[in-house]
Amino acid sequence: MAEESTDRPERESRPSPIDVHVGSRIRLRRTLLGMSQERLGEALGLTFQQIQKYERGVNRVGASRLFDLARVLDVPISFFFDDMPEPLAREYGGPAMRRAVGFAEPQEGFDDETLHRRETLELVRAYYRITDPVVRKRVFDLIKSLAPVDSGA
Repeated sequence: MAEESTDRPERESRPSPIDVHVGSRIRLRRTLLGMSQERLGEALGLTFQQIQKYERGVNRVGASRLFDLARVLDVPISFFFDDMPEPLAREYGGPAMRRAVGFAEPQEGFDDETLHRRETLELVRAYYRITDPVVRKRVFDLIKSLAPVDSGA
């Protein structure tokens, strides 16, 4: 007797928007570090195909795996939920998530393309290759000082 997959048709047909968001944040951080899917997989004891599935949101990332990802990618766990679109957080988040939406400091708009441009990635990689924290902070301050002042605040 063949099993019918009517138990969870929605889950099997498309990933949760939260899983897709977390996966995109994994991909973003991995890319910013210049790390391949293979290298990330090796660090976690996974295949690159498993990393691909996490990044696409096809496979849900469990709590212990999220903890491992945060450690390997050197980010706090909250990083994976940062920049979640407000409607998504409201719709899928619990009451605590709904209360938290809007408390983050306002940030200048960065479209997704800006974060994935080659120039941006090269700049971030070069910045993190500066090993002296004092020098890195001075470079950061220099870049901020060269940017136009936002007169709307």
